[in-house]
Amino acid sequence: MRDTLRIAIVASSRHPIAQPFAGGLEAHVWHLTRALTLAGHEITLFAGAGSDLPVDSDRLRGEMFEPSAAAQSDVSMPSLEVMHDHHAYLSLMLSFTRNPGDFDVIHNHSLHYLPVAMGPAVETPMVTTLHTPPTPWLESALTLAPATRCVAVSQHTARSWSHVLGEVPVVHNGVQLERWPVGPGGDDLVWFGRFVAEKGAHLAIEAARRAGRRLRLAGPISDADYFEQQIAPFLGEMVRYEGHLHQHDLARLVGSCGVTLVTPVWDEPYGLVVAESLACGTPVASFARGGIPEIVGDDAGVLVPPGDVDALAEAAELAFTLDRSLARRRAEGHCSDTAMIDRYTHIYADLVADRFPWGARGQGVPA
Repeated sequence: MRDTLRIAIVASSRHPIAQPFAGGLEAHVWHLTRALTLAGHEITLFAGAGSDLPVDSDRLRGEMFEPSAAAQSDVSMPSLEVMHDHHAYLSLMLSFTRNPGDFDVIHNHSLHYLPVAMGPAVETPMVTTLHTPPTPWLESALTLAPATRCVAVSQHTARSWSHVLGEVPVVHNGVQLERWPVGPGGDDLVWFGRFVAEKGAHLAIEAARRAGRRLRLAGPISDADYFEQQIAPFLGEMVRYEGHLHQHDLARLVGSCGVTLVTPVWDEPYGLVVAESLACGTPVASFARGGIPEIVGDDAGVLVPPGDVDALAEAAELAFTLDRSLARRRAEGHCSDTAMIDRYTHIYADLVADRFPWGARGQGVPA
């Protein structure tokens, strides 16, 4: 295999891969794309317009489709957003079939079914990272294209797909540790993530109240009604909303707090906020859901039964006593982008070797 690969990374068509991030998936793709670029690979990012990476990007929306008046009046017409997503991924996958020599590997991070469903028609090898538990459309596509190469972001996510795919290898999401430096800690609690009901910021507010600690909140207000009804009424001296922060400001906030509260009311496929918090040396107090226990380990946080706010308040006080250096060490050993890139590089090598079993492109292999 050549040292330098031409890699197409397929992300969301709706959200730019740009700071401040719309969510954990966008943050992960940003870090992965940047790390692969710094490693010397030639990256093309297919994502929503406005991505801020120093790579060829924003091409996914290059062929925006506007249905005719006749099509829009049909009873089968979905929302324009759904139609735009469909057309964006359809045009992208057709471009891959027409130009098989443009890339050595396609790495799919989208949650749309079309890249998976059309993958077998594309000559270029493709790997799909499963960032979520099964969704109806994606499960349907993978049922019909079971040979698609997949990896999961956690053992929990791999198990959730086992009824369709059998055993799925795991590549934990990694963070660039130098971008999440160890902070001094402090007396405050912190919660960060998207403000949607399933992330449970309202439970963090209640746990902080019971613990008698000030809570600092950060993240995008993805559900305005949820924020207005369940977060805004409690803002004040003891609960402060710091805004939707750029990464370096968010790292500074997390590192200046003593404990991060992690309060999902669903099974998190991975839990990127946990990895980012541990990198800052900030232990977590968290509900034990989804992939989170895989990240926390034994020394970097305290886990409690899902939904138990009293236990979470007690766990927060216990987490304040944990050694911050152990939290950072856990991140270094289990959450680094270096380990993630190494794993993905080996997967890319296997894909290229399967496509060119007699040698790598550029070493006597026909284009």
